[in-house]
Amino acid sequence: MIYQIYPRSFRDANGDGEGDLQGITAELANIRELDVDALWLSPFYPSPQRDGGYDVSDYRDVDPMFGTLEDFDTLIARADGLGLRIIIDLVPNHCSFEHALFRAALGSEPGSAEREVFIFRNGKGENGELPPNNWQSHFGGPAWTRITETDGTAGQWYLHLFDSSQPDFNWHAPVVHEEFEQTLRFWLDRGVAGFRVDVAHSLVKHPELPDWGGRADGNSSEGFPGHEAPMFGQPELHDIYRRWNAIMREYDGDRVLCAEASISPVERLADWVRPDQMQQAFNFAFLGTKWEPESLRSVIETSLRGFDAVNAPTTWVLSNHDVVRHATRFGYPHGGRPDGIRDGDGIGTGDAQPDTQRGLTLARAAAMLMLALPGGVYLYQGEELGLADHTELPDEVRQDPTFARTDGARLGRDGCRIPLPWAQHGETAGFNDTGASWLPQPTGWGNYARSEQQNDRRSTLSLYRAALDQRRALNLGSGSFAWYDGFGDDVLAFVNREVLVVMNLGSSEVALPGFDVLLDSDNVIPGTPKTSHTLVPEQCIWLRFK
Repeated sequence: MIYQIYPRSFRDANGDGEGDLQGITAELANIRELDVDALWLSPFYPSPQRDGGYDVSDYRDVDPMFGTLEDFDTLIARADGLGLRIIIDLVPNHCSFEHALFRAALGSEPGSAEREVFIFRNGKGENGELPPNNWQSHFGGPAWTRITETDGTAGQWYLHLFDSSQPDFNWHAPVVHEEFEQTLRFWLDRGVAGFRVDVAHSLVKHPELPDWGGRADGNSSEGFPGHEAPMFGQPELHDIYRRWNAIMREYDGDRVLCAEASISPVERLADWVRPDQMQQAFNFAFLGTKWEPESLRSVIETSLRGFDAVNAPTTWVLSNHDVVRHATRFGYPHGGRPDGIRDGDGIGTGDAQPDTQRGLTLARAAAMLMLALPGGVYLYQGEELGLADHTELPDEVRQDPTFARTDGARLGRDGCRIPLPWAQHGETAGFNDTGASWLPQPTGWGNYARSEQQNDRRSTLSLYRAALDQRRALNLGSGSFAWYDGFGDDVLAFVNREVLVVMNLGSSEVALPGFDVLLDSDNVIPGTPKTSHTLVPEQCIWLRFK
């Protein structure tokens, strides 16, 4: 069980409006109460913050915004004392244009060793005025930017699958391998338990850089199957991760490599988790599926079958720092989105607004269903509080590069990164004591605060605590799975060990068998009997299977 922390929005200890490492350390006991095994920290490295820290200018230090290396060591020691492991983000596809290696490349000649660290190419057209190929950035616009050479002339182009401030590394260059192997050892020596590898499927590009008519993110579309995308899933990647796996084995204790790889179908994703490579990979198919019976049955079956085939644990996740939170998504029919909104983009004032009560009701039920599945689970900070996105952020405060690169046509991901509420009152709901905040919180944010839910036995926080406690006590993570029939097409029901899980996705009440109730999404209080033996729509229940 891994809990994701987005450091900038978790807890601000020094009051400057930015979350920091000391803030995380101060709240570790609260997270430990959720009975999670590890924390995954999104980037805290030095960065100009053009892409929320995923534009790294130094991989072996802490940005002063977040603290110091000594603060990181203190965090590791405190977490270790609480029985928590720390996993950190590694961003090996690209760096910041402020990184020393890229600055050296800009100051060197075409064909130099410094240029070979990145993907520089001459442009097309009579004077090289056109990009080397037609690849598009994930954030909108072309994936190439032309530089001005040291003599003042228009020069080569460099590749950036994301923002122009994030040049892609050339993984055909041995120096890049050496650079990241040193980075792995630097953090392993400081006690980290592993790495979540950002866009792990994109490091190596096809050497000929051919044009691509499919989606920029490499997912399959009509006529362009994802496995043919020349910027993703190249076979040389497996040798990189075999080497990293070998480095991890040099250190005592369990270590983990987790791939963030947007790969479809799931059977291809399972190819990343092999005994000599990655231990886990994010299951984006589950996160992105429509919340309807047929789609859920399919993705659960496919996930379990695909990962079982390589003897690896399936992972389950409902939210993270790159997508609209599920409490907001579920406020739309079938867990969908307003028309015209691209997956991964936020929701704004001009969009249809979600039904917040329905969203929270279904989010609680969805969490119970997910936590009953065998495999590994990732939780995103604040989902245990029932947090939704900020869907009415003013345009002038948005910071996601997608918003700027598309002239506001796509809103980006700021709405799911709002600073957490820790107390009901105060200008920033306990995020800090000064009222400063890098992103504004929505009205009523303090009502979701941990302080308000801590002792409320019916709160979303209490539901997560109870479900996580029973998940561990009943060994559901390492359990089994079998569908349970007899409820009809609108109901998902399965058995894991001694637990029968029933989720009502229809519009009518469903009669339940007379088994003892372990937990239900509408009534968290243990030992409180249900008033009826029926399951209302959008409710999930755990029964002791006899």
